[in-house]
Amino acid sequence: MEDYHKPDQQTVQALRNIANRLRINSIKATTAAGSGHPTSCCSVAEIMSVLYFHTMKYRPEDPRNFNSDRFVLSKGHAAPALYSMWVETGYLKESELLSLCQVDSALEGHPTPKQQIVDVATGSLGQGLGVACGMAYTGKYFDKSSYRVYCLLGDGEMSEGAVWEAMSFASHYQLDNLVAIMDINRLGQTDPAPLQHHVEKYQKRCEAFGWHAIVVDGHSVEELCKALSQPRHQPTAIIAKTIKGKGIPAAEDKLGWHAKPLPKDMAEIVMKDLQSRIMNSSKHLYPPAPIEDSPPVSLRNIRMPSAPSYKAGEKIATRKAYGMALAKLGRYNERVVALDGDTNNLTYSEIFKNEHPNRFVECYIAQQNMVSVAMGCAARERNVVFASTLASFFPRAYDQLRMAAFSDSNINLCGSHCGLSTGEEGPSMMGLEDVAMFRALPTATIFYPCDGVSTEKAVELAASTKGVCYIRTSRQDCAIIYNSNEDFHVGQAKVVYQSKEDQVTVVAAGVTLHEAMAAAEHLKKERISVRVIDPFTIKPLDVKTIIDHTRATRGRLLTVEDHYYEGGLGEAVSSAMVNESGFNFHHLAVSHVPRSGKPHELLKLYGIDRDSITQAVRKMLSSSTNAK
Repeated sequence: MEDYHKPDQQTVQALRNIANRLRINSIKATTAAGSGHPTSCCSVAEIMSVLYFHTMKYRPEDPRNFNSDRFVLSKGHAAPALYSMWVETGYLKESELLSLCQVDSALEGHPTPKQQIVDVATGSLGQGLGVACGMAYTGKYFDKSSYRVYCLLGDGEMSEGAVWEAMSFASHYQLDNLVAIMDINRLGQTDPAPLQHHVEKYQKRCEAFGWHAIVVDGHSVEELCKALSQPRHQPTAIIAKTIKGKGIPAAEDKLGWHAKPLPKDMAEIVMKDLQSRIMNSSKHLYPPAPIEDSPPVSLRNIRMPSAPSYKAGEKIATRKAYGMALAKLGRYNERVVALDGDTNNLTYSEIFKNEHPNRFVECYIAQQNMVSVAMGCAARERNVVFASTLASFFPRAYDQLRMAAFSDSNINLCGSHCGLSTGEEGPSMMGLEDVAMFRALPTATIFYPCDGVSTEKAVELAASTKGVCYIRTSRQDCAIIYNSNEDFHVGQAKVVYQSKEDQVTVVAAGVTLHEAMAAAEHLKKERISVRVIDPFTIKPLDVKTIIDHTRATRGRLLTVEDHYYEGGLGEAVSSAMVNESGFNFHHLAVSHVPRSGKPHELLKLYGIDRDSITQAVRKMLSSSTNAK
C-alpha cells in the first residue's frame, strides 16, 4: 500500500508491551473489585494498543477535544481495557484502576460519561456502532472534518439486529471515516457465538452490507497496524480473530470464564508471567495529534427569532406545527439537525427536510438505529438533534432511549400520531404507552402541546433543555388557544378556563384538553363551572398549580388523557398528590386495547371525549352532594 509505513521493530515491541500492561492492569483491577470481565479485556489488548498508540489521532490531556478521533467501546464489559489505555496515556493514574466499581469511583463496571474519556454509555450490547455512525455522519457531513470514528464490537453482540441496522446506515451514507473492529474471540457468556471462529463468514456478511472487510490475526500488532492504515473509500470492518482470555493459561479459549475475575493467587501468577513478556524498549509511543480542522460550535442561545404567527381559532395539527417550528428553528441555527425514520410526511419533519436538506438525515425504518445515530450526532455538543417517528414506534427503541439517559445525551424526540386520535389506522399505530415509557427515564422531559403555539414553544424549549426530551404530537387539526406572546416554561402549567365559581378542576393535555374545554362550555349552560388546566409538560409536572387549583375547587380533580391508564398523566398527577388529603380524584383514560374507527368515535367509545368528561363531572358533584 502506497501510504503504509511498516512500524519498526522497536515500535512493534512497544505496542506489544502496552498490550501486556493492559492485560496486567485489567486483571489487577477486576481482581481488586471482585467484579468484571478480564478475559474479554485480554482478547482486545493488541487491538486497543494499536488503536491508542499507533492509529488514532487525539489529545490525551483533552479527551473530548472536538478535533480528535472518536472511540466507542460497544463491548462495554471490556471497560477495564479502556481505562488501562488512559492510564498508558497518563490521563488516569494507575492507582485509580483499583477503585473500579467502587461506589465513589468514576470508573464503573461499564463505561459511562462520568469520565471525560467516555462519550456515551455502553454495556447494553449492539448499540455502539449506531452511535459511532452518528459521530461519523457528523464528522463527514456536518463538521466536514478529518477526524475518524473507531468502534470496537464483540462477536456476541453481532447477533443483535441493531448492529446490522447500523451497518446498513453506514454503507448507505458511505461513511468512509468509520472503522468497526470486531473482536471475534469465539466465546459468549454461556455458549460459543453462532459463527465461532469462522471469520470468513463475518467477512462475507460485512461485504454484503457494503463494507470493506479485512480479516486479521487480532493478536498480531503488525497485521493490525497494516489493516488500520489502509486507505478507505467505504466503511471498514476489521475482523480480528482473537483468543478470549489470551495470556491467562487456565482461561484461554475456555467457556466458563466470562464475567469472572481471577482469584487473587491465580492473578498474581498470571500477572508475573505477563510481566516477564514485557521486553525492555527505549521507544516511548505517543498518540499522533489530530488535524485541527473541525469548526468551533456553540449550542448556546438556540432560540426562535420571533414569536409564533398563529391566530386565535386557526386550526393546525400539532404534528404539522412541529415540522414548521423545527424548520423555523433551523433557519437561524445551523447546528440544528433533524432525523426521521421514513415517516417525514407524517411527522412533518419533511418541512425541515425541504428547507434544510443538508441537515436532514433519513434513517429509514430502523428506529433503534435512529436513536443511536441521534446520540452520536449530539455527542461532544456538536449538534442540536431532533428525531421523529410515530409515537407507536418508539417502544422498539426503548433500550436505546434508556442508554441515552445513562449517557446524559441531549436528544430531542417527537412522537406523532399519539393515542386514539390516530383513528382508522388501528391499535398498532396508536401510541398509548409512550408517556409511561418516557416518564420512567430519569433524565426525560415530556412536552405534550395542545396547539400550534405551544408546539412551537415546546420545540424551542427542547432545543436548550438538557437530557432526553420527548414531544408528543397528534394527527388531527386542533384550534389555536394561546396568544402568540404567551410565555411557556418547562414544568409550568397553564390554566386555560376558569371562573370564581369553579367546582371541579380538570387536567387534560393535547386532544383531550380541547375536549375538556368543550365540556366546560357545555356544563356552563347547566350552571356548573369547571376549571381546566393544561400541564404543558407531564414531566416535570407543575404539581403546585394543580394542587392549588384543586383546593380552590373543593378538592375535586379529574384527569383525562389519550393514553392507557398505566403510567400516563393521571398516574403522574396521583403519585404527586399521594400525601395530600381531602381530595376527590377521578381519572379517565383508555382502559383496554382499542380498535379502528373515526377519532371522535373512538374518543367517545373509550370514554375520554367531551360527553364522558361532562358525565364524570356531574357524577363527582352528585357524589359530593350525596356524601353531605
